[in-house]
Amino acid sequence: MASKSLSEEDLSCPVCCEIFKDPVILRCSHSVCKDCLQSFWKNKGSRECIICRRRSSTDQPPINLALKNLCESFIKERSQRGPAGSENICGLHSEKRQLFCLDDLQPVCLVCRDSKKHSNHKFLPLQEAAVDYKEELKTALKPLKEKLKTFTKFKLNLDRTAEHIKTRAQQTERQIKEEFEKLHQFLRDEEAARISALREEEENKSQRMKEKIEKMSREISALSDTVRAVEEEMRAEDASFLQNYKATVKRAQVTLQDPESLSGALLHEGKHLANLKFTVWEKMKELVQFTPVTLDPNTAHRKLILSDDLTSVIFADEEQQLPDNPERFDLSRCVLGSEGFNSGTHCWDVEVGDNTVWLLGVMTESAQKKGVIFSSSGVWCVYYINGNYKALSSPQPDTRLSVGRKLQRVRVQLDWDRGKVSFSDPLTNTHLHTFTHTFTERVFPLVYTSDISPVKLTAVQFSVSVNRLRNEK
Repeated sequence: MASKSLSEEDLSCPVCCEIFKDPVILRCSHSVCKDCLQSFWKNKGSRECIICRRRSSTDQPPINLALKNLCESFIKERSQRGPAGSENICGLHSEKRQLFCLDDLQPVCLVCRDSKKHSNHKFLPLQEAAVDYKEELKTALKPLKEKLKTFTKFKLNLDRTAEHIKTRAQQTERQIKEEFEKLHQFLRDEEAARISALREEEENKSQRMKEKIEKMSREISALSDTVRAVEEEMRAEDASFLQNYKATVKRAQVTLQDPESLSGALLHEGKHLANLKFTVWEKMKELVQFTPVTLDPNTAHRKLILSDDLTSVIFADEEQQLPDNPERFDLSRCVLGSEGFNSGTHCWDVEVGDNTVWLLGVMTESAQKKGVIFSSSGVWCVYYINGNYKALSSPQPDTRLSVGRKLQRVRVQLDWDRGKVSFSDPLTNTHLHTFTHTFTERVFPLVYTSDISPVKLTAVQFSVSVNRLRNEK
């Protein structure tokens, strides 16, 4: 075909150096792209050939159809072969591509190098260029690989988080149902006990009433018999009546006392119904406990295991598969309380028992949770390790505490408004330490442990009181 005998250079416009687009032919037989010629004439201000400068007698030179068809055929054949060629052969010159143009960033053959299109361009041997650019791309790939690694790790954490949400929702639902079942069972037992007491009272009073009715029936029957007998004597002949008069009078005498009304015979409805809901609720105190502080599992270090009621924590050797959410401690084996405080006075007791390594206190909401937290600000606590008790509040140095006996329980008191955090032994009423600080944000209870013995937040006693309302006239 013609495209195999002609090169790209032969089919390129002398102005734009690209394959001809709508080539026009001048009287001098030179061909130029129509747009290139019109642009040249407009800038030049005269109609002349770009190559030989011969003037054109027409402003609309005809299309060179033969050249146009040849260019279209060449472009179609080149596109079918592909720009690179399957055997590293130049699609324009059918020569092996041995060089790489550093300006156009493409492999070229020796003929391409000498063409106008690559005039004044820089070249490298193909293999050298491949080595250099591979190294360049290898360097460029490093941040991409790191980014891919980061994204992959983040997605894995998202997958774990989604699974964790599902698992914890099921676990929480189960616990809610168990707790409500305890309440339901308490109410069922209380209902059964009260109905049983009602039926027992009904049975006792019904039996008493039955016995009384039977006694009354017997006495009525006896009186009826006496009345009939006296009336029969009264209907007898006078001689017979008078003869039996003495016995009849004696028989007619009433010896029975009048019946007395029974006191307390009715059901004591007030005992069964009065303030029923309140009395049952008050009795629930034996079943219900209140803990002023509970723990937040979303902040717990992976080696900490919380109890189902979120009131105690122990240390485990193996890490749990938990999401790496921003609220979770990753190095310090800590857990926060589920509720923070930004006003008022709050108090909670913590049983440390036989635990050999523990820390108790408060932590600000903005304090860092990643890394080692105890060297950062925003933490006020006391801790026990290697038989020593100390108070910690960075950046201040630790303070050794004088403790007479091994602590079994520690009381933490927070006065947010006055800026005080105090620690004491509630069993001996002994003060341990007090921090002073002007709080400006929410603070959370903080617990640390590295022991399998539990650290437990204790429940408090509570009572139900009634305030009588006064009627105001």
